[in-house]
Amino acid sequence: MVHPKHARVEHDILDVIRRRWSPRAFDAGRPVSRTDLLRLFEAARWAPSSYNEQPWRFVVAERDRSPDAFGALAGTLTGRNPDWAGAAPVLALVAVRTTHERNDTENRSAFYDTGQAVGFLTLQATSMGLAVRQMAAFDRDLARQAAGVPEPYVPAVMMAIGYHGRPETLTHDLHREAEAQPRARKPLESFVFDGVWGRTLAT
Repeated sequence: MVHPKHARVEHDILDVIRRRWSPRAFDAGRPVSRTDLLRLFEAARWAPSSYNEQPWRFVVAERDRSPDAFGALAGTLTGRNPDWAGAAPVLALVAVRTTHERNDTENRSAFYDTGQAVGFLTLQATSMGLAVRQMAAFDRDLARQAAGVPEPYVPAVMMAIGYHGRPETLTHDLHREAEAQPRARKPLESFVFDGVWGRTLAT
């Protein structure tokens, strides 16, 4: 039986991309080993970046090893994220340096490059049987304070990292239903153009 969250692709792609998805249900009783955690950030380390600036930084809090730091990051979450994120064994704050280290000028590629680093990390996690859910709903000022993020770094996103859990552990019906819904994406013709905007790249 095909997993409902595995992508139904129209063209052949890497299996690790097809299998990647972002759960809310995490296995609260299964920690991520430090060795495996370091492998994720090693993958992020090798992402490309403009002038090799590597503008990303990660503040990592493990629920069992550093409960105070974990609680501080969890306390910055907003919306419905607090309802489920506490079950994840790891929370990580992603921060971005918005200026170049070499001359302190604006780095217009900083967020783009950091997104690639997180993408590398996410695919590495998927290949290892781990899951990553990225969260935009958190208080960035509070996160800066909780994690001691200095200027010119900007808190960008929060990540929950761990092993997939059972959807029935989620408290909200909508969340439980979302875990079982098939994934969907826009068709290629809506965003890939041949030479000029709006002309479909034909097969």
